[in-house]
Amino acid sequence: MIDWLQVVILALIQGVTEFLPVSSSAHLLLPSELLGWPDQGLAFDISVHAGTLCAVVFYFRQALFGLARAFMPHSGLDRSECWALMIATVPVLLAGFGLKELIADQARTVVVITTTTLLFGILLGCADWVSRRGQRRHAVIGYRDALLIGCAQTLALIPGTSRSGITITAALFLGYHPTVAARFSFLLSVPVIAGAVFVMLMSDHISMPADAGVYYVIAFLVSGCFAYATISAFMYWVSKIGLMPFVVYRLALGFVLWIWIVEGFW
Repeated sequence: MIDWLQVVILALIQGVTEFLPVSSSAHLLLPSELLGWPDQGLAFDISVHAGTLCAVVFYFRQALFGLARAFMPHSGLDRSECWALMIATVPVLLAGFGLKELIADQARTVVVITTTTLLFGILLGCADWVSRRGQRRHAVIGYRDALLIGCAQTLALIPGTSRSGITITAALFLGYHPTVAARFSFLLSVPVIAGAVFVMLMSDHISMPADAGVYYVIAFLVSGCFAYATISAFMYWVSKIGLMPFVVYRLALGFVLWIWIVEGFW
């Protein structure tokens, strides 16, 4: 039987953490481990990911519309950002199809998630420090840099890494302004999340209890609303407060997780 409170809380966590550089997988692990909540199933995963996808598409609707118009015949619009996003998407697609099963079977452990939470939190802090002391570029991300960011994004297949965190980290190391890095990261999430939803829809393991439809609608709405609010807040504050608060949070979370591991709670 599906618990509506679990559905709401997990959907809220997914919506808030999907686009913050803090790792949604690490946060979704905590309720299940601490409270013994069962896996909500593939249908739930599809619902919350569809919600976050709709949120990012709606937030960047004007930018995405402009990118789509650029490919219309005789539009005369600059297509460089479109190509950059496509180039950055290719590495994670190739790596995802090749390594998805291996990572799902071997890497989804508390130790791996804790390690990546700490490691990539430190890396994000270094990138933020470098960005603050260098000349920040506001230009559209170029093809070479897009490929490098796309290669970095493949690391997000490892649980605990954070897709937005690693792509923003890479862009900051390449000298881009935090708002440019965040915008590119969020636009890049559109094909990635859409691809993930498509793969899940094609799975043979989808099962939905007869009375569960309303729960998945709730999960979709909660994740979508909180994801939209998170994107809005992050885009507003990233240039004002930087990324160091997220670095501190990741390190604190990783430290607490390591204590629990050492003390034998997991």
